[in-house]
Amino acid sequence: MMNVQTAIPLFHVVPGMVAKNLLADLRGQTIDIVENTYLTHLRGETINPDSYFLQFPHEPANRIIALPAAIASRKGGQDAVGIKWIASYPDNIKSGIPRASAVLILNDPKTGYPLAVLEGALISAVRTAASAVLGARWLNGQRREVSRLSFVGGGVIARNILETFAADGWQPSGVDVHDLNPASAEAMAAFACQNGFQDVRVVPLREAVAADMVVFATNASTPYVTGNGVFRPGQIVLNISLRDLSPETIAASYNFFDDFEHCLKANTSPHLAEKKYQNRDFITGNLASLIRGEISLSHDKPLIYSPFGMGILDLALGKLLLSMAIETGQAIAIPTFFGETHRW
Repeated sequence: MMNVQTAIPLFHVVPGMVAKNLLADLRGQTIDIVENTYLTHLRGETINPDSYFLQFPHEPANRIIALPAAIASRKGGQDAVGIKWIASYPDNIKSGIPRASAVLILNDPKTGYPLAVLEGALISAVRTAASAVLGARWLNGQRREVSRLSFVGGGVIARNILETFAADGWQPSGVDVHDLNPASAEAMAAFACQNGFQDVRVVPLREAVAADMVVFATNASTPYVTGNGVFRPGQIVLNISLRDLSPETIAASYNFFDDFEHCLKANTSPHLAEKKYQNRDFITGNLASLIRGEISLSHDKPLIYSPFGMGILDLALGKLLLSMAIETGQAIAIPTFFGETHRW
């Protein structure tokens, strides 16, 4: 006797413009989503393996990264399952197109069948920005005020972080921008003005790193900010691009992570510090532990936040977007996506 067949879920596609339109009204909510996901991860209710890097020997700057993940309840049920497949080709910017492109695949927790494919680059950028602003908020004592806010790097990630700062109600007295490409720096500065920020300047690197809060959002592959006296005590550094800072700079600071086990890989600045000093004494803790009050802030050294960026964040945001896209009729259903729906 054959069991009653479980229905195969209807497959959907969520294009980038749909995701963009839905995310436009969710900037503030994405910060809460990221915070809740980090707390879920701290409770051990996620599965987040190491990212897999597909690299090319003759094109070392290019890579495509697979981030499989799952968010599971304590009772064993899975709330979200999927994988992000994101490419990073830095030379894309020379042609005026974004460096990164991505897709996010969500799977049905009951059958394993794919539920949907979503354009993932914007989801990735928005969840990265939400993580950055969440870290900034907690390292700044949950205050949304800072004297000068600076950006080193004026690309897509920096733009999204700036937009999320604006949506979260931050009010810096001024914004500084530095980029090796003058056109990118000017575009970023103009975007800051459009978002209502005051006293916006394009500045050299030495001035950018002197701001009260510094955001690194570059495509640097090796450290260029060197030494142990670059940042002053109490200065907040959002190390979003992960590879701009020297081991000495890391070791001279308090260091917070989204998950330090994930971040101490792939020659990130903290990973280089671990390899150089052969210890993890520079680790202060994960952001979720700070949120839960398990660690406290001190201000006698610089405060650095290094989020590696975990697949669980893409899942949490992608699941919400898929639900919204289906509810509003903006997801594209493909009834014939699966070629076979019966074993016999």
